[in-house]
Amino acid sequence: MRKSLATGVMGAALLMGSTALAQETFMSIGTGGVTGVYYPAGGAICRLVNRDRAEHGIRCGVESTGGSIFNINAIRSGELEFGVAQSDWQYHAFNGTSRFEENGPFEGLRAVFSLHPEPFTVVARADAGITSFDDLAGKRVNIGNPGSGQRGTMDVVMNAMGWTMDTFAQATELPPAEQSLALCDNNVDAIVYTVGHPSGAIQEATTACDTVLVNVDNDAIRALVEERDYYRMATIPGGMYRGTDEDITTFGVGATFVSSDAVSEEMGYQVARAIFENLDQFRALHPALANLDPAEMVSDGLSAPLHPGAERFFREAGLID
Repeated sequence: MRKSLATGVMGAALLMGSTALAQETFMSIGTGGVTGVYYPAGGAICRLVNRDRAEHGIRCGVESTGGSIFNINAIRSGELEFGVAQSDWQYHAFNGTSRFEENGPFEGLRAVFSLHPEPFTVVARADAGITSFDDLAGKRVNIGNPGSGQRGTMDVVMNAMGWTMDTFAQATELPPAEQSLALCDNNVDAIVYTVGHPSGAIQEATTACDTVLVNVDNDAIRALVEERDYYRMATIPGGMYRGTDEDITTFGVGATFVSSDAVSEEMGYQVARAIFENLDQFRALHPALANLDPAEMVSDGLSAPLHPGAERFFREAGLID
C-alpha cells in the first residue's frame, strides 16, 4: 500500500509539473533587419512581455526577418504569432490587393497597435549629383530586398513615377544591413529605406561617408498620398544626420504591430497590457518610440480589425469606446 501510495504521489507531482510546463506559451515576433527599427522595437515588446512571464505564462522571442511582407505571410501560415509591418502592407494584406492579390484577402489579419512613423528615406552619395528624387533616374540605386516593405513601397513609387528597372543604370536588391556599406564603397549611388528616425542604418551611412538626404516631393508623390489613406507627407528634421542641415520633405507610412485571429484573446490582451501599462519604459527603449501617443497607437494606420484581446484591454483602459 505504502509503495503504491508513494508511486501515486510521485506520478501526481510529475503530472502537475508537466501541466505547468504545458501552460507556458511561446510567442514569436517577426521584425526586420537588425540595423533597422523593427528589430529593437520587437525586442522592446518582448522585454516587457517577458517581465511578467511568471504571472501570465507567455514567453516572447524576437526574430530578424525580411520585413513587413514576410512577417504578414508568416503570420498567415502560422509560423509567427505577431509581426511588425508597414501600415500600407497591413491594408493590402487584409484587402488582398497589390502584392497580396494572388493569395486573396487575409481576413484573419488583426491589428494590435501602431508604432512610430516611417518616412520614405533616400540617401545619396554627395558626389553622385542627386539633388531631387527625379535625379535617381540613370543612377545606381538599391531598391531593397524582395519581401521587404521597403521594396514594396519602392515598387509602388516606381509605378507612380512611370519607372521600371531599366530606368536605373543599376538596380540592386540588397537588404538594409548591407546597403550602407554598398553606398560608402561606391557600389551604389543611392539607397531607399522606409524607416523610423533616428535610424541606426541611416546614421551608419551618413557618418561613414559623405552623403545627403534627398527630398521626395513632386506631383506624382503628392498624388500618391492623396489617393491612399495609409500614406501621409512627412518631414525628416534637418541636423538629425551629418550632411543634411535642412528639413527633408518626403512621404511615409507608419509601423504597425499585427497578429491574426488564430492567436488567443488572452495572448493579445497580455501583449497590449504589457506595452500600455509600461508606456514610458517602452518609449525609452528606442529613440523612434519616444513620441508615441496612446490615442494614436490604437487607431492610426490600422486597416485590419483590432485583435479581440487588444480591443478588450483598450476598452478597459478607456482608450476606445
